[in-house]
Amino acid sequence: MSMNTQGRPSRPLHTHDAGAYTDTFSGSRGLDQAEPLIFERGRVDVTGVDLPEPTGAALRIGGLERKAEIGLPGLAEPETMRHYVRLSRKNYAIDLGLYPLGSCTMKHNPRLNEKMARLPGFGDIHPLQPQSTVQGALELIGELARWLMVLTNTPCVAMSPKAGAHGELCGMMAIRAALDARGETGRRRVLVPESAHGTNPATAVQCGFFCDEIPADATGRVDMAAFKAKLGPDVAAIMLTNPNTCGLFERDIKEIADLIHEAGGYFYCDGANFNAIVGRVRPGDLGIDAMHINLHKTFSTPHGGGGPGSGPTVFSQALAPFVPVPYVVREGETWRLVEHEHEAEGQPFGRMVAFHGQMGMFTRALSYMMSHGSDGLRQAAEDAVLNANYVLARLRHVMTAAFDGTCMHEALFDDRFLKGTGVTTLDFAKAMIDEGYHPMTMYFPLVVHGAMLIEPTETESKASLDRFCDTLEGLALAAQAGEAERFTAAPRHAPAKRLDETRAARTPVLRWSPPAETPQAAE
Repeated sequence: MSMNTQGRPSRPLHTHDAGAYTDTFSGSRGLDQAEPLIFERGRVDVTGVDLPEPTGAALRIGGLERKAEIGLPGLAEPETMRHYVRLSRKNYAIDLGLYPLGSCTMKHNPRLNEKMARLPGFGDIHPLQPQSTVQGALELIGELARWLMVLTNTPCVAMSPKAGAHGELCGMMAIRAALDARGETGRRRVLVPESAHGTNPATAVQCGFFCDEIPADATGRVDMAAFKAKLGPDVAAIMLTNPNTCGLFERDIKEIADLIHEAGGYFYCDGANFNAIVGRVRPGDLGIDAMHINLHKTFSTPHGGGGPGSGPTVFSQALAPFVPVPYVVREGETWRLVEHEHEAEGQPFGRMVAFHGQMGMFTRALSYMMSHGSDGLRQAAEDAVLNANYVLARLRHVMTAAFDGTCMHEALFDDRFLKGTGVTTLDFAKAMIDEGYHPMTMYFPLVVHGAMLIEPTETESKASLDRFCDTLEGLALAAQAGEAERFTAAPRHAPAKRLDETRAARTPVLRWSPPAETPQAAE
């Protein structure tokens, strides 16, 4: 039987495959062991456990029992465990090394937070339990909400959004509800700087608005002249990311807030980069009307690739009446969930989720806040900015910084230093894998050609940053010295080589099928 290679053009190879690790009999490379799919490792005619034949099942499932074997692979428990452990060793993780992925902070997650999230009172509750039995959990949500309002200097917060983009949706739905309540249904234009996060325009359109892009100026910030020219009676809001995706603080943010308010619009701030300013800047002081906060990013939990998220959204007094249900309130010594619109004060725009939020994320975030304290949160933000500027300063002589001056928590480079080398940003990133690092964010933000966005986070030591910078310096010098093949052939030391990413995205293979028998295999 041949291996099923559908959708896996660069799977781990065996000795009998062309181009495999021909110096080993097993197909492994040292302790990097070749690992086929579990369907290929196991057999459908064996099982790792012995279970008694079920009785009475037909009565419970109404005659819907399966009619044939389902073909699951059978392995013994040790074989199964080894399979998944070997797979886990092929992953790169924040617990293995520096993670320069700027699009979503991958910082150290204190184990204390995990321990707190797994306490039975938080980890084992059910959203349909009577509220009298989950008073501690409701109090935790209320306390976390208080911290968020204090840190942002805002009077109201919706805790239910499940992720950052969901928080954006919450904020923009509140803005639309407020405009509709004012009878200004013609305000449907949303100004979006080109340095904003990519989800911003998608969220605006989802809410029935259309977007009008604002260009960046030579410093990478909002072009104020262009912004002022776009203000008008049909403008509903501006969606501004601060610090922006170029790793820069918007110096004119207070003036932007004043001007959008004078024009009758609202100010939505994308707070995905709040981790760069928490403890130092209160967005409410800057004039924002709504801002989501990525709990999973600012307050410790590693996130990315679809992991658990939570995006509470804070609101100004102007938008507070439109905050959705459910939310928690304290009545004397008792906590209560306001579940329905008719129970709420104001004019909530409705309900976005079935239940209240992410209990595990809430617990981790509050644990992080209380273990750091307000001064510790400020220190974390300062260290993140310091580390990014250290990377920027260390590499500026061999890589081209996209903008002059210092940065916030992200160091941004473009590809000018690779000009004439035959090496692209993608090649450079693939070579980082051979050096033992996960690549940084590539080709984003779009305003920078061949962008390389590096976010080292506050949890990295100087020694760790030096090792990382030494590596990138070596790669930059190698590219400039004409060692193009080092890059174009990379990664050479990874379980999977260059994947056909376009094909994987457009025609994903999500179901395994047994390979067809060939005449040779059948003999």
